Amino acid sequence: MLISILSWVWISIGLLLILLVLLHSPKGDGMGGIAASGSSMFTSASSAESTLNKATWICLTIFIVLAIVLSAGWLN
Repeated sequence: MLISILSWVWISIGLLLILLVLLHSPKGDGMGGIAASGSSMFTSASSAESTLNKATWICLTIFIVLAIVLSAGWLN
């Protein structure tokens, strides 16, 4: 019972993680940004971007911990 609940939580966190990563703004210009000036690389993140980064890292940590716990078979 606990394994199935944690599996559903793991799947939900994975989908939320995908959504959070897709919400991030692009950091660079791709290959076209190589020849451009690099001054835009050092701008600080806004408050919303900072919060989004924290949420992404928290979801990633929970996702990895659940993946380890579920795959190691510690709950059997």
